[in-house]
Amino acid sequence: MSFRLVVGAPPVADYVRLRAESGLSPKTEAQAAGALANSWRWCHAVAEDGAVVGMGRALGDEGWYFHIADMATLPAYQGRGIGRAILEWLIAEIRANAPADPYITLMADAPGRPLYRSLGFEETAPRSLGMWLPADGYR
Repeated sequence: MSFRLVVGAPPVADYVRLRAESGLSPKTEAQAAGALANSWRWCHAVAEDGAVVGMGRALGDEGWYFHIADMATLPAYQGRGIGRAILEWLIAEIRANAPADPYITLMADAPGRPLYRSLGFEETAPRSLGMWLPADGYR
């Protein structure tokens, strides 16, 4: 199975579908539109038949901080190098366009951890620990 990388965001419907079918939390089309319009860099993978089968994006301040988000590959296409190709492209873009020594982070769900580790990502705990604020969590 071959695929090609496309620089740029996938269509909204594909973003929503990829998140849901790859096991990430579902998002609405309105949420997707904001993510697509306001990210620093995007890359997605297209299969031979034209289907969008993977994606990833980077958020960044164009100074020193960059965050990899929405790394997703459809289950039927996992293990074929798609996620690695997308992640390597995003890292290369950050290194080519950011000032020296950018700080690159991501939140690593269990299925992606081997890939992230293989590219040099390290867990930050106990020095720091990723946290989030649920919608009903603000007091």
